[in-house]
Amino acid sequence: MSEKNYDKRALRREAIRMAWPAVLESFFVSLAGMIDTLMVSTLGAASVAAVGLTTQPKFIGLSFFLSMNIAVSALVARRKGEERQDNANEVLLTSLTYTLIMCLIVTLICVVFAGQIITLCGSNADTHDPAVLYFRIIMGGMFFNVVSLAINSAQRGSGNTKIAMTTNVVSSIINVIFNYLLIGGHFGFPKWGILGAAVATVLGTVAAMIMSVRSLFSRNSFVSIPYMIEKKIRPTWRTFVSLIRLGVNFFIENMAMRVGFVTTAVIAAKLGTNPFAAHQVGMNFLSLGFAFGDGMQVAAVALTGRSLGANAKEKALAYGKICQEIGLFISFVLAIIFFVFGRFLFSLYFSDPETIEMGVLISRYIMVTVLVQISQVVYGGCLRGAGDVRYTLFASLISVTLIRTLVTFVLAGLLGFGLHGIWLGILSDQLSRFLMLGQRFRKGEWVKLHL
Repeated sequence: MSEKNYDKRALRREAIRMAWPAVLESFFVSLAGMIDTLMVSTLGAASVAAVGLTTQPKFIGLSFFLSMNIAVSALVARRKGEERQDNANEVLLTSLTYTLIMCLIVTLICVVFAGQIITLCGSNADTHDPAVLYFRIIMGGMFFNVVSLAINSAQRGSGNTKIAMTTNVVSSIINVIFNYLLIGGHFGFPKWGILGAAVATVLGTVAAMIMSVRSLFSRNSFVSIPYMIEKKIRPTWRTFVSLIRLGVNFFIENMAMRVGFVTTAVIAAKLGTNPFAAHQVGMNFLSLGFAFGDGMQVAAVALTGRSLGANAKEKALAYGKICQEIGLFISFVLAIIFFVFGRFLFSLYFSDPETIEMGVLISRYIMVTVLVQISQVVYGGCLRGAGDVRYTLFASLISVTLIRTLVTFVLAGLLGFGLHGIWLGILSDQLSRFLMLGQRFRKGEWVKLHL
């Protein structure tokens, strides 16, 4: 059956039905991060910079789990299309076993060596100690986060994107509430400052984990604990190997990307506390674009994976194109918002006119970057979900590890272009990924792969 024989309106409705919970979920997670930074900004630019220093090492620590979770979503989506519920539950149980073991190892490393890790990220005298404190708290409580992420990835793969949305929205709300109570010490709560921000983040993940685990007790769920008990599902080495085969490529890709991200963060940190604080707020705003792209990516992985599992290759390609079209529309809306309200948005975080002007400069770069960011995220999601992980790894090595690192180092590090150099490096990365992943997607070879 050719793609044109499908009812595109019906496919678009299904894509929107699948995507809106994932998009809303990602939006609220990103919004909570922005509000988190806004509340921390009341403590001064140094506190904003301190929290910003923990971003890249945090994601490096989470790379083991995020990589496995992408593999879980892809495999569960395929098994959903193949109507193999037993193997889908086996995938989740096996991934949870891996998650618990790796969580213990990563937590110990991050808590014990927090000081050395933050030093490597370019901390200054006024940011080092608060950054170490914040990092130790959030990584010490990462257990709750990674368990929730693992369960939600399986639920998304099965097509149940509303569970992940609900857990993350509630988690974000709790995070914001306790930020208010613990950072400034309102309603009789202790005034903990940056410590309060870290504790609030962990409390949000505790709530998310409880809700995620609870979702597994529904017998209507494609992945569920009652089904595992009834069918006597156990973790298996075979499934672990399948997860690792996919996950290791995601992990290498993620770590390769972090080289570029860490280079950007370290060079930005060396510009000084105020420029780095403005840069960090800008990255929070850029994460809003990624949040929308990630939401569309979740829908694309579930829809294309399910279609490929049912051997409907043309339908998978059609779903990928539809998700891309929706993402492109969102990117234009965001670009307009940053163009019109850039100064206002940064003035919410800073009162210093010079820092606000830095923010206006950054908002112009965000306006352009977001136009290609969402598209490349959706393209990459389709390719990864289909198992085309070697190419996405290659694209990341070229764009993030090489192009972004080189452009940032030369323009900001050697030529002294400051924030211009930093954000030209970010734009060069997003644009190159957009071109490389877009070309691969349009060739259509990815629909022929098997998982």
